[in-house]
Amino acid sequence: MLWLLILGVVGMVFAPAMWLRPTARERRQGQLRQVAIEAGASVKLDTPPLHGEVDKMAAYRWAYPAQRPGPHFVLVRRARASESLKHFKYDEGWRWRVQPLEPLPSVISARLSRLLSQLPDDAWVVESSDKALTLWWEESLQAPEFGAISAPAAALRDALQGRPDRPAGSVPGSPP
Repeated sequence: MLWLLILGVVGMVFAPAMWLRPTARERRQGQLRQVAIEAGASVKLDTPPLHGEVDKMAAYRWAYPAQRPGPHFVLVRRARASESLKHFKYDEGWRWRVQPLEPLPSVISARLSRLLSQLPDDAWVVESSDKALTLWWEESLQAPEFGAISAPAAALRDALQGRPDRPAGSVPGSPP
């Protein structure tokens, strides 16, 4: 009887520690995020630019240099987009939620299309702002597979930087 009491007390002591251990999915995501950070991306959980979305999603950001901002656009995977949104002409699986004010040159559109074709099925949004190129997704890849999207994303970021929608110093909503 004493042994059962001792086992019960030991079990009660170690049970909370076992609950705090990360799951296999959390360990995989941690490794993936570490590889992304080492590859030059920042990772943050945030609300994606999807209509009516309230749940947070992983946002992997490749920052533009402050003096070379990027254009503003939002592309949404067709499965999460409204049918009323315009197709991205280089890849029918994606739709423009926000198109860049200045059309992208065909070389840059081809790089964007290449990145979109390499994204996993749980990548829902590719967004560019004046600060960063962002991939919104549910982190399905293993850490070693991340290079397949990291390199094209960094190359696209490099091609987009210095192509802002507004001239430096202009205020949104004011006449040019």
